[in-house]
Order: sequence, then C-alpha cells, then structure tokens
Amino acid sequence: MTTPTIGIIGLGAMGLGIAQVFAAAGHPVRATDANPDSRATARDRLSASLQPRIDKGAMTEADRAALLSRLIVTDRVEDIAPADMVVEAIVERLPAKQSVFSLLEDHLSSQAVLATNTSSLSVAAIARGLAHPERLLGLHFFNPAPVMRLVELIPHAATTAQALTTARSLTEAAGKTVIQCADRPGFIVNRCARPYYGEALALLEEGRSAPEIDAAMTAAGYRLGPFALIDLIGADINLAATESLSTAMGHHPRYHVFAALKAQVEKGALGRKTGTGFTLPATDTPPPPDAAAIALRIEATLANEGAWLLSEGGTTAEGIDTALKLGLNFPRGPFEIARTQGPATILDTLAKLEAAAPAHLKTRYLPAPGLAP
Repeated sequence: MTTPTIGIIGLGAMGLGIAQVFAAAGHPVRATDANPDSRATARDRLSASLQPRIDKGAMTEADRAALLSRLIVTDRVEDIAPADMVVEAIVERLPAKQSVFSLLEDHLSSQAVLATNTSSLSVAAIARGLAHPERLLGLHFFNPAPVMRLVELIPHAATTAQALTTARSLTEAAGKTVIQCADRPGFIVNRCARPYYGEALALLEEGRSAPEIDAAMTAAGYRLGPFALIDLIGADINLAATESLSTAMGHHPRYHVFAALKAQVEKGALGRKTGTGFTLPATDTPPPPDAAAIALRIEATLANEGAWLLSEGGTTAEGIDTALKLGLNFPRGPFEIARTQGPATILDTLAKLEAAAPAHLKTRYLPAPGLAP
C-alpha cells in the first residue's frame, strides 16, 4: 500500500514543524510557501532543527538524511497536487486562507482532505465559498509541533465522516493525541486556558502580587504559574488571544480583558522576549499563607469554563481534560479538578466570588449547568 502524501502550505516555524512530524512518520511531504526565502531555506532550517537530536544520540545522520529526503519543497501551490491531505499553516487572515483552499480545490483529487491549522478563525468561515466544503476541517497543532503531542480536530457542520477519519488516522499514526472539538471560538485549549490567566489578573487587580500568585499555583502542582506562562508566551500574544476570544464571545465577563495585561503590552514588558514582564526579573517568592485558597479560586474558574464548554456539545469531559494537560502541561484538567475538589466546593467558591465581584465582572462566576453536585 502506498504511503499517503502530505501537503504543507506555509513554511514558517509551525508549517515546517508539521512537515517534520509527517516526514518523521515516513510520509512523503510536499510543501510550499509564498515567500521564496522560506522555500529556499526550508530544508536547511529543518536540518538545523534536528541537530540537537543528533548531538544527544537520539537520531543518526542517516536518520536525518532519510527524513530530509521525504521533504520536497515546491514553488507553486499547484505542485502539492499528489497530496492525500494538505495542512495549511499560513498567516491568520481569513481571506488568505480561503484563497489558498480555493486554489487547492482545482488541483487535488476529490478524496484529498483539506486541513487548516488555524488557532483562532472559524473553520466554517474558512470553508465558505469552496466548491467542496465538506472535505475541509481544522487540524490545530501546538508549537513546537514535533514536541507537543496534542492536536485539536475541528469539523464544521458540513465536514464528512470520511474526512475526519482520514485526518485522525494520519495524525494519530504520526504520534499525536487527537481530540475532537466543536468549531467554536478558542476550540478547547485557547478557550479553557483563559481563566488561568484571567483569574490571576483578577487577583492582581485586587492587590495580590504576580510572584505570590504564581508561587501558589506551582505549590499546587502547576509547572508554571499564570504570570510566568504569560511571560513565556509573550504578553502581546496573550493579549491578542484574550481580545479575540472576548470579542468572539460577546465580551462576556468570563473573558474580560484586564487593564494590567494591556499595560504590560503598552510599556513593552512582554516577558522573556524583552527581558521584563510580570515575573521578570525573577524573584524567589515562597507560597503565601493562603496559597491553597488562591489555587482553589483559579481552579474553580477552570472547572467552570470546562463545564460551560462541555454543555455546548461537540467534545467530551475526558477530551477537555486531556487537551488541557497536553496543551498546557497542566497537572489536571477541569473535570479532574471538579472531582478532586468536589462539586459543592467549586460551586461554593464560585458563589462567593460572584457575590463579591465588582461591576465589570458581574456574571463572571455564574456556574455552568453541569456543575451541580
């Protein structure tokens, strides 16, 4: 049986990482990019990214040569034609993505699957205008794609079962954990992660310090506290994601854009890439006496957001838990939190937060239907 060919549109860090994933799994990969420099340097960049594995003895020179031999960089989108599945990883602009898929439709076989790696756009909107929208779906990899195990699989209303099965089987065979979710703003991870940052910012607004909030969460088993995670991602990136989701969700207080996050961006304290941020320069801060209460508050909002997402359909509690653990390295997912803390404790925590909430956060803590004990 012929090994399916994978097409990649976009050879930036994400597209090249996805190309590596499938080439490492033995697939012929045909890839292109609108930028000639990106095409010209793709193989050298991929080779360089594999050097640390060779240095550690995890890969031989022969292995690298074999992987690189499976990557064919083409000058035109049309040259992707032999692909059985094409993954698009270009700029997050709807017209650009629609244009690429419209062009691809004219050249691919009728059975080829079209996948967008979008992290923020509606899959249905990307499919709009295609002659065969039923073969398009979302396949959201996380950065860096060769390392992160999670991939979110997102159908829109017209996506066929065959397209979903093909995308899932090819991606799982390449070593990824695939979690299906609905075509809603933020999918699973980017949506359910918002309370981790947002409730920490609410605590900051109340006068707590970023280092003590982070210390409370690391004491509760989280690898990085919310502010260290913002500094790692970049405050500008976090702000853009928060504003996008807030707009998409009708500016509900659960997705409130806090002034402190805007201020960090305005003053250029973006985190690791600028050397200053919420937790930079670093200080050694012990957990505060009420660390458990801080952790419970943040975890209660995480549990609530997971329950709200589940109530909307399109995914499972297990899928949400797995996505948060793999996508953000959380020690437990929202439903594991609810079971550990107990639904009554979560509901009581939310009720107290709602009663004390300032005007701009009223209704933020109303419990999801599925949280009843």
